[in-house]
Amino acid sequence: MRVIGVDPGLRHTGWGVVEFKHNKVFHIEDGSISPSTKLDDGQRLLEIKNQLQKIINQYNPNMSVIEKIFVGSGSISSLKLGMARGASMIALAEAGLSINELSPKFVKKTVTGYGNASKEQIVSMIEKLLNIVPKNEDSSDALAIAISSQHTSYNNFSLSTESNGLNEAIAKALLKEENK
Repeated sequence: MRVIGVDPGLRHTGWGVVEFKHNKVFHIEDGSISPSTKLDDGQRLLEIKNQLQKIINQYNPNMSVIEKIFVGSGSISSLKLGMARGASMIALAEAGLSINELSPKFVKKTVTGYGNASKEQIVSMIEKLLNIVPKNEDSSDALAIAISSQHTSYNNFSLSTESNGLNEAIAKALLKEENK
């Protein structure tokens, strides 16, 4: 099962592709899409969509996972994040991929064991789990999102033979924790 994880953002949209085989996860590729800040928002969104489509075509994932919006205090930044998320979701949908959504807290808890983990902690765990150095923090987050998809079989989808009882128990516990 090949999974693309997307960490949307108008300045930087991180992406990461992993593959699950025989209960192991393997790094395929990661990076970020960073449209020029000289472009207007519409052109930046179009670039995100077009670049993500190229990445999907190149790496041919079976499934996609995108981070849910975390609404902070800045309504303008939340709106721009939502627009980048929408452009990413269009690219994923046009590729025929189902779009699964995970909360930032769930991703952090899954990868580090701590729902309020820092960016540095996520990068460190991605380095250990995949034995690579991610291209940047945005791609590290996207890889974490992709990896976390394996723990959602209880909630959204099944990884068929890739899943086992332990994964389902972990997924149940994480979902219970996320809903607190």
